[in-house]
Amino acid sequence: EICACLVGSEMCIRDRMLAVYYACKRSRQAGLDEDTLLDGVLWVTPFTILCARAYYCAFSWSLYKNNPISVLYIWEGGLAIYGGVLGAAIGVALFCKIKKCSLPALLDLVSLGFLIGQSMGRWGNFFNREAHGSVTTCFLRMGLVENGELQYFHPTFLYESVWNLTGFIVLHFLSKKRKFDGQTFLAYPVSYTHLTLPTN
Repeated sequence: EICACLVGSEMCIRDRMLAVYYACKRSRQAGLDEDTLLDGVLWVTPFTILCARAYYCAFSWSLYKNNPISVLYIWEGGLAIYGGVLGAAIGVALFCKIKKCSLPALLDLVSLGFLIGQSMGRWGNFFNREAHGSVTTCFLRMGLVENGELQYFHPTFLYESVWNLTGFIVLHFLSKKRKFDGQTFLAYPVSYTHLTLPTN
């Protein structure tokens, strides 16, 4: 379990590194140089983590109400993607206000980075043996031992990984033909919701 957790954490780190690398390569479209973009990453990351945790805890309060201090035990897991997106938006907005750069243009890059991170990050669910679907007999099933019995489940992490990768590829090419700054960012929640709805 410790090894699985470490591999899952490594996947999360790598997906963020790849997302940042991609954003750096396209930073000019947001009117930023790479150094400024990296500064932005340092700004935005704390907001993302804090809001992802707060969102999760708020909607899972029954797990923490008897011991509220456990809200701080982030190493035990419990982050919500929607809270992370909200936190990133807040962090990016503050960063753009301070640096006086285009918020919509930077949000375009952030949304594409999110899709990269979500596509790779789902494999952390595989290594941690979590967030799988219901019991199934389909050919894509994954076997897990639960309650001492081998059972087969839908690999929903794989479905979401493929959906997010597809969304990234589509938006990557469409973003090069966008008609206004912020267009890619507006398309992100639509694509993410429609791509993951069948899985959920």
